[in-house]
Amino acid sequence: MTRLNLLLVMIAVICALGVVTSQHKARKLFSELEQEQVQARQMDVEWGQLQLEQSTWAMHARIEKVATTHLEMQVPDASRIQVVPAQEKPEQPKGEGK
Repeated sequence: MTRLNLLLVMIAVICALGVVTSQHKARKLFSELEQEQVQARQMDVEWGQLQLEQSTWAMHARIEKVATTHLEMQVPDASRIQVVPAQEKPEQPKGEGK
């Protein structure tokens, strides 16, 4: 009878250690999950800021100002501008292309 009680106590201790270990792992994983969620929120905020910054840098007026001041570019005279018409797609004869 004593051996049986000793065996049951040992099994109970092993189970208790397993429960404690699994709870510790679960809490550690939950803590890591919360940290990753905080980092994801920070990255979302940074992404929004970068999109705003990109739209600011790409504004037509800013590009034109940089081109004229820093690159010393200027719009050519109207006599030097040549407009090239867009090439239209050739029409397919009826009956083809099916």
